[in-house]
Order: sequence, then C-alpha cells, then structure tokens
Amino acid sequence: MLSRLTRPQALAVLSAPVVALLATAVAAPLPFSVAQPGLTANVLGENKGTQVITITGAPVRETSGQLRMTTIEATSPDTRVGLPDVIDSWFSTEQAVMPRDSVYPSGDSVKEIEQYNRKQMKESQDDATRAALDYLNREDENIGVTLELADVGGPSAGLLFSLGIIDKLDGDGSGGDLTGGRVIAGTGTIDADGAVGAVGGVPLKTQAAKRDGATVFLVPKDECSDARAELPDGLRLVPVTTLKSAVDALVALEKGTGEVPGC
Repeated sequence: MLSRLTRPQALAVLSAPVVALLATAVAAPLPFSVAQPGLTANVLGENKGTQVITITGAPVRETSGQLRMTTIEATSPDTRVGLPDVIDSWFSTEQAVMPRDSVYPSGDSVKEIEQYNRKQMKESQDDATRAALDYLNREDENIGVTLELADVGGPSAGLLFSLGIIDKLDGDGSGGDLTGGRVIAGTGTIDADGAVGAVGGVPLKTQAAKRDGATVFLVPKDECSDARAELPDGLRLVPVTTLKSAVDALVALEKGTGEVPGC
C-alpha cells in the first residue's frame, strides 16, 4: 500500500542525502596542499651558521648586497587537507591552494619524497656550478664549489646559486658587485647550459622576498603573469630566460646603463 508524503516530509527525505554528502565532503581529504611564503636565504652569506657557497682553488671577492633564494612552505605530504582548509586558503592573501602533485611527487611516501627533493637539490647544485663556471669560461680550471642549504629541497634555487658563484668569483666583471649593493631575490631552475626554467609558487615567493627586504625579483619569463598577479608594492620584477640574461639585467641595473627588462 502506498501513501503520499506531505511537502515538508518530502523535503526532509530529499535533504537528508544532500546533508550527508556535504558532511562527507567536509570531512574527506582532498588532493591539495596549502602553501604560504617560506624562508629566504642569502646565498652570498651564511644560512643557519653555515656558509652557503664555499669556493676553493680560486680567489674569492668580498661582496656586498644580497642574493636571496626564495621558497614556499607547504603542508606536509601526509597532512589531511579538507574542504574547510581549502576555503580558508582561497580567501587568504598569505596562503594558496595548490594541487598536491604540483608540490610533491604523486604516490610516494614521505621518506621517498624527502629523498627525491634532496636528489633534485643536489642535481640543481651541480648544474648551477657547471653553468656558472661555463659562463665565466673557467670550467677547465681546478675550482671547487660546495653549496650548503639546510632544510631546503628541490631545484628552484639553481639560478641564485649560479649568480652567487659568479658574484664571488667575478662580480660584475669590472670590479663591482653583481647586486649593486641591493637585496636581490629570485627563483628559477637552471640547467648546465644556463637555461632558466619555471618553478611554481611565484606569487608566494615574491611575498617572502618583499618581507625579507628585497627590492628586485628575478623571475623565469614564462611566470611573469603569475608574478604580477599578487605583486607586493615596491618589488621590481625582472624576467630572465638564461643565466646570461640574468647577469646582463643585474649589471644594467647596477650601472644604470642599458635596458633592464620588465614583466
């Protein structure tokens, strides 16, 4: 025998699955990481009591100014990110929601991810050294370079490592500092041939750079639009595609001659 439900009864029956679905969505982990501006480190100086760039086999210059590599801090790979976390981050200017796979390799354990990031950092350091020495035409000399940066993984400091090596060995090429005494920050991968690659998380890195005193930010050219999206006041963007273009831009900025590119 069938009976007809009243309208209030029907609405109650229909709304129950919706409420249950929403409750499940709120509680369920989502494939995202929540990121925020991370640490920056001056590659020309020390980080946590250890010199970042140590060079042997060649005279090293005294430098002024700073070259600050930038990072983002993201929730750990095993952190459960739910819908409330995502919503909160969407409305925050100091946080960003990023696909987990864009921050960490997919499907790996926390230990494997840490090993992967350390491997990427080591490869980046080797490429940065080769690119810098090749730029200076000193790749055949017996120059040793050691790069140390605690608690940082991945390849995104490559460009700044190369610039730091060049500044310590050669400066601007005519006795001056590559930085011109400024606080220069930036990001970008680099390969052994000196090509600069994109990294992700640029808007958060520009915030970290501004927070730590930078006035100029070197950004991979392909990420100019991302960098402009939430650019802090007083921070000048300089797009780069190669190590040479980065050096040329910094020298032009320092000497006030030539054109300094902008995003």
